[in-house]
Amino acid sequence: MKTNPGSERGVDYRVSENQREVMPPMEFDDIRVEAYMTEAVETTHPDEWVTDVVDRLRSQSRYGGLPVLDDDGRLAGFVGAIDLLGVHGDESVRAVMSRNLVVARPEMTLQDAARVIFRTGHQFLPVVDDEEAFLGVVSNADVVRSQIERTTPSKVESTRRMLESTHDAAVGVEEDVVVISELIPTQREVYADELDGRAYELEHGLAEPLITLVYGEETLLVDGHHRALAARELDIEEMRAYVLVVDPTEVPNLGLRKIARLGGLDSLADVEVNDDGHHPLVEMTELGA
Repeated sequence: MKTNPGSERGVDYRVSENQREVMPPMEFDDIRVEAYMTEAVETTHPDEWVTDVVDRLRSQSRYGGLPVLDDDGRLAGFVGAIDLLGVHGDESVRAVMSRNLVVARPEMTLQDAARVIFRTGHQFLPVVDDEEAFLGVVSNADVVRSQIERTTPSKVESTRRMLESTHDAAVGVEEDVVVISELIPTQREVYADELDGRAYELEHGLAEPLITLVYGEETLLVDGHHRALAARELDIEEMRAYVLVVDPTEVPNLGLRKIARLGGLDSLADVEVNDDGHHPLVEMTELGA
């Protein structure tokens, strides 16, 4: 956050031109693989024993296998669970690994990578540079994550404009990290089934940033209650957020603060979890008798 020594909380309520507009999302064909690929990937070596790889696949691999790197960190192959079927544990990875791999380059657009993933039936692609040095993996999940993150700026902008129109005051926007335990909710209920989905997104790096609002000493949660509750259950202390900034001296009666106060909402612990119903977007039907 930008700070002003004269402000009560250290928040500068003067809205700059950069704060007034949320940057529009990049077009899908402008996003590069290097921006969303996963770099921290478990790998193996051609001389590792199959029995060791099997143990690692059971506990660690997200991709159903491991990239195989040579002594110089270059991609030599890939060993997947299917390659290990019926193979004795004392075989080396070199003997069973796949060598003809479809790869992506870091400068490749994410759109092109998604096309390759779809057309080849793969769930991910190893990413290598011009010297075949292994850089990471780009997966279906990374493509989805890029699209999720692109949807938020327009939501932030519409919220900002709504607040400015309702209260006739300037509203700043910044990107920051917020502390989950300090958030004041503005929604009384969440759905248990939706919480499960949001927990999965958080665990796999797919969650959208929250939308919050700094109002004096308080931080109100505007959008992302299921995400915030799921983060709280997973003991995640902080999350990325778009932060709207409203000066209480300009807007003494903020509608969102009134909603929280009337609902008796002081923290996320006050939000009720509906275990019986389903999120409105989820349609359930009973098939077969």
